[in-house]
Amino acid sequence: MITPDQIAYINARLIDPASGLDAMGALITFGGEIQAVGADLFPGEAAPDVSDQFQIIDCQGHVLCPGLIDMRVFVGEPGAEHKETLATASQAAAAGGVTSIIVMPDTNPVIDDASLVDYIKRRSRDTAIVNVYPMAALTKGLEGAQLTEMGLLKEAGAIAFTDGHRPVTNSRLMRQALSYASTFGALVVHHAEDPSLTQNGAMNEGEFASRLGLAGIPAAAETIIVERDVALVELTQGRYHLSQLSCAASLRVIEQAKERGLDITCAVSAHHLALNELDVGEYRTFFKTNPPLRAEEDRQAMVDGLSRGAIDIIVSSHDPQAPENKRLPFADASPGSVGLETLLPVALEHYHNGDIPLCDLLKAMTAAPAQRLGLPSGRLAPGAPADLALIDLGAPYVFDAGALKSRSKNTPFDGRKLQGRVLRTVVGGKSVYERENALQAAGER
Repeated sequence: MITPDQIAYINARLIDPASGLDAMGALITFGGEIQAVGADLFPGEAAPDVSDQFQIIDCQGHVLCPGLIDMRVFVGEPGAEHKETLATASQAAAAGGVTSIIVMPDTNPVIDDASLVDYIKRRSRDTAIVNVYPMAALTKGLEGAQLTEMGLLKEAGAIAFTDGHRPVTNSRLMRQALSYASTFGALVVHHAEDPSLTQNGAMNEGEFASRLGLAGIPAAAETIIVERDVALVELTQGRYHLSQLSCAASLRVIEQAKERGLDITCAVSAHHLALNELDVGEYRTFFKTNPPLRAEEDRQAMVDGLSRGAIDIIVSSHDPQAPENKRLPFADASPGSVGLETLLPVALEHYHNGDIPLCDLLKAMTAAPAQRLGLPSGRLAPGAPADLALIDLGAPYVFDAGALKSRSKNTPFDGRKLQGRVLRTVVGGKSVYERENALQAAGER
């Protein structure tokens, strides 16, 4: 007797960045786990003697890979549900092939107490269709003055610690945070920005900002904090992750730190791989981000760093903003863009352009964040969670912001020509997203 839990995905291009697998084959899930995977499970078409044991899904040669893990997602719940809720963020994630989202503590109230970590976990279980993991605040109220009870927060389920958009400018406090976190193996995630250099700034400092009459934010504002953080990691031997890189100078500092054997990783957002400061054009506020879009030389350095493995992870930096926060003069508009639904297709541009092999690109959104966060997902292996994404690499389309499942629509990619889209997203063995008119089950017999 067939049960919905017994599913065989056949005729798939299996890509598992964790093991380097890239081959045609099949994958079997049972319950919420992967049961078997390989090229020799179903030679040719599914045989009659097995079709009565499984629900068969013919992938028609498309890529079947681990579901994406997005390590930097801002939601409005609790406190600003008009921007985004855990439910709407999860629907956007599923449409983008993202099966796990790591949510930031920048909420109201701030996630700086064990009861709030528990709230996010319970609320996501009730309303979200993908896995939700909360990061807890590094300092109480995100104020950069007093450390949170990291041990209790980790025990409650916090996966890492960060002040989200806010940097910890007090070097003594940052040293204490890294030392304290290292006693129980916790990961400190930091947004590198010197607020004294970014104050009143609106976009990347340079000739283009001057022509627009906008106050600039120098790349040094990021690099100064990165250099300080690296020195503190060396002092404390803590675990450190730079939440977003945006400039070549910061990348050089990170590479030198890795060469010295420090436990440091870094991420870049999809929009910093695809856009530069010139995209701001005539004061287009949907292109206002934090950190700002940098010079073309910096964008190219990010792509090169990713291709060489110097940059470990790609994030969406999903940051929904209400229309009233964007429909303002550029200097007054809030920074941020939604990105859960564009993370994959925008990243795929660099595969189609020949900048990076597909397996390496997918690793930065699957195996690499899973390994850094200690998650069991991000791999195609027996016993791993059945969190999967089925992708049509060649599908061309023009992105339409009106079709976003996110509650907010502040994307810089509206009208952009993209190639590659998600056909199906599976979380815990269950399909949570199927593209309309895409693949259907070949049959239950």
